[in-house]
Amino acid sequence: MEFPKDLKYTKEHEWVRLDGTIATVGITDYAQDSLGDVVYVELPPEGGAVTKNEPFGVVESVKAVSDLYSPVSGSVAEVNDAIVDSPEAINEDPYGDAWMIKVEISGKGDLSDLMTAEDYQKFIEEEK
Repeated sequence: MEFPKDLKYTKEHEWVRLDGTIATVGITDYAQDSLGDVVYVELPPEGGAVTKNEPFGVVESVKAVSDLYSPVSGSVAEVNDAIVDSPEAINEDPYGDAWMIKVEISGKGDLSDLMTAEDYQKFIEEEK
C-alpha cells in the first residue's frame, strides 16, 4: 500500500496535493483497496463550490457506495472527466491519473488539520 509523502490526508481517506492555491483531491490507495472494484463516480461541476469536510461527490464499488469529502473549501477549478468515463482507473492509479477534482482553495489555513503520510498510516493501522 502506498503513502506518498508529498500529500496530505483526511480521516475520510481523501488525499490532497497543493500547488500554489490549487488543491488536487483524490481517494487514497487504502480507500480504493477497501472499496474493491470502483464502478461509478459522481463529481461536482466545474465552477461549483466545495466546503471543507462536506460531501462533494460519490464513489460506488461492487461492495459499497461512499460519499467523497472535500479536504478544503473553494471553487472547483477542474473535474477529472476521465474517471467518470473509466472509474476503474481509481483502482489502478489513485495518486496519479485518477485524481478527482482540482479546487481553487479559499484559505491557506484549510490544510492545517490534515495528516502527513506517517500520521495517516498510523491512523489506518489503528482503524483496522
